[in-house]
Amino acid sequence: MAPADPIPADSTLAIYIEHRDRLLTYAARIVRSRASAEDIVQEAWLRFSARARQGSEIAQPQGYLYRIVRNLALNWAKRTTRHGPIDVPEPVMEGVAADLPSAEQVLVYRDELRLLEDSIAELPERTQTAFYLYRIEGRSLQDIANELNISVVRVHQLVKEAGLHAARRLFGDET
Repeated sequence: MAPADPIPADSTLAIYIEHRDRLLTYAARIVRSRASAEDIVQEAWLRFSARARQGSEIAQPQGYLYRIVRNLALNWAKRTTRHGPIDVPEPVMEGVAADLPSAEQVLVYRDELRLLEDSIAELPERTQTAFYLYRIEGRSLQDIANELNISVVRVHQLVKEAGLHAARRLFGDET
């Protein structure tokens, strides 16, 4: 019997892409890990495409691909059973920086927020409104100008005045 023509590269890729999700599910059932199944299916693709490039006859490419995945998954499962699960040491929690502020910082931030609220409350109502709409609601200067029926330049001035006033109250007369 004459050797069959090798499977064209685009055909092997099409077979792999068509069955990839089912191969992942198949491997994951054997190894019980989606991440390991990803590695297994990737390795299976490399072996499958290498065999096709060699020109070796693959009578049933789909079945051959599943057989590669099965063998790789079983080998992986045997290795992990024999050697047991790999223990990855967890970091020592005391050495990990916390993203949350300490209780003292929370109190300081609350005091600063209260001082900011009080300083903004000292300003004229229109200045308070402009500051609130710009800094808290994140609205555009043009939108605020339209709502307050003033120019964009004036809105900018009001927001700046409010910010400077609050900074002077928070940090003293340094600004």
